[in-house]
Amino acid sequence: MNRVNLLFDGGTGTYFAQKNHKMGLGSEYANLSNPKLIREIHTEYLEAGCNAIKTNTFAVNRIAMAGDEEKVKEIIAAAWENACAAVKDYEAEIFADIGPISNLSEKSDVAKEYCFVAQIFLELGAKKFLFETNANTEGLKEAAAYIKQRCPDAYIITSFAVLPDGYTRDGAMVSDLLEEIKACKDVDVFGLNCVCGARHMLSLIQDLNLEGVTFAAMPNAGYPIVINNRTFYDGDPKYFAEQLAKMAALGVKILGGCCGTTPAHIEFTKKALDGIPQIVSKPANHKEEESLSARLESPFWNRLKSGKKVVAVELDSPANTNLDKFMSGAWELKGAGADIITIADCPIARARMDSTLLACKIKREMNLDAMPHMTCRDRNLNATKALLLGSYAEGIRNVLLITGDPIPTAERDEVKSVYQFNSRKLAGFVGSLGKNVLPDEFHMFGALNVNAVNFDVQIRLAKEKMERGIIGFLTQPVLTKEALDNIKRAKQELGAYILGGVIPVVSARNARFMNSEISGIKVAPEIIERYEGKDRAQSEQLAIEISVDIMKKISPYVDGYYLMTPFGRTRLIAEILKAFAEQEEV
Repeated sequence: MNRVNLLFDGGTGTYFAQKNHKMGLGSEYANLSNPKLIREIHTEYLEAGCNAIKTNTFAVNRIAMAGDEEKVKEIIAAAWENACAAVKDYEAEIFADIGPISNLSEKSDVAKEYCFVAQIFLELGAKKFLFETNANTEGLKEAAAYIKQRCPDAYIITSFAVLPDGYTRDGAMVSDLLEEIKACKDVDVFGLNCVCGARHMLSLIQDLNLEGVTFAAMPNAGYPIVINNRTFYDGDPKYFAEQLAKMAALGVKILGGCCGTTPAHIEFTKKALDGIPQIVSKPANHKEEESLSARLESPFWNRLKSGKKVVAVELDSPANTNLDKFMSGAWELKGAGADIITIADCPIARARMDSTLLACKIKREMNLDAMPHMTCRDRNLNATKALLLGSYAEGIRNVLLITGDPIPTAERDEVKSVYQFNSRKLAGFVGSLGKNVLPDEFHMFGALNVNAVNFDVQIRLAKEKMERGIIGFLTQPVLTKEALDNIKRAKQELGAYILGGVIPVVSARNARFMNSEISGIKVAPEIIERYEGKDRAQSEQLAIEISVDIMKKISPYVDGYYLMTPFGRTRLIAEILKAFAEQEEV
């Protein structure tokens, strides 16, 4: 096979479904219920010319099997036996196949599950491991270290499912993943598998620097089509083989197939590898040239990084198409000294005019910086990337990345959440766009809840966000002594830009509502008492007084102020800013 070290089999699960004529039933259980068929599938791939097969265990772990440890052990043992029986008459390697661990929130839990599965394989005698179809590196390096400690001569491949644009579903860039895995001494091979067809995977590989890397490529057999609720891959095996031969010419040492690839795909690939063409790869990590007009300055950012206090004001977008009040309010805030307008992304999960579109309008028509909030709730990776590309072209340079409020329980049957990211992964994705696609990076901000009961957790999450590129935080409003203390602590421990939250309380009723209904806001009882019995005018005057006092108290510990406009009352915010400026001058 010329310069290729290993030629793997194809998509066992999809080929099982094709032969079994039953979609939706996991092939892994067939290790027990129909071992004869599983062994036949292994043998067909071996007859086609592969010299490495994967155990039929992609989705065998305690998470996928509802915590049933004995069933996990039973299926893995049967799968190992089936693979061993299939290769006894062939010179072929067996790789313990371990798919991604999902639905676990903690990295340590992911690593623990990988190690649990790996230990079962080690006890069976496995020395070669394939961790495949990953969207991130969580738990992989720990699992690799665990295996090498117990079996120093183990051989470990980590393979990632990367979309044609170079990103995983979690927003990790392929070049960043490659560099991270190259730095891990316990991983022997970096690979790509699934998601992409052969031609798109070839394009991804051409843009990577493979020097010093043992690389594995196992693309899908084209892209799926659905007929009568059944998924089919109809990619041409000969075309597939031609693309894999081109990958081998680039230095890819390990090849194979993923979803939809049959023994025919492997047979054509083996033949194609005998006459590999030479291909000149494109430079790695190149960026498309963009016009200088896209590199718009951000006065807000320039002021913030120069050490001057900044003022950000949140203004809710309308729930209809009438922008008159919103735009007139934005102009009023600009006149009052706001450096940037922030716009919530469908707060409390109720649809409003799109925050990013409005931010673009403000930047274009008012020459004022705007910071759209971007939640993880309503957009998948493709939609997020498309929106960021458009907003960058319109001059948006600052974004607030948050998870987003959940859909109210009563509406979940009609309105579906997406949540492909959490805010930390979203930050990693946006940061990667700036490094690999855009001329410059976005300035990414996060949210910090200074009213949280357990602020230790907030500090830990904030540090994780900073590791992903977050450079500053907009806090929830400070209306208690505890919140003020937490602002002080955040500034001391994080070393990030802090914009302290200020929300004018406009009545005692408003304060009680926020305490009871709005997550992340806490109003001190003594503040509520001061509003009792006051009319609107008196309450607004008190709101100015209290807000200015809060701004003065937090001033030594913040890099700016984040004012939230209640009920669209921009005049009230303008009065607060005026009163604060006058006191600052005294």
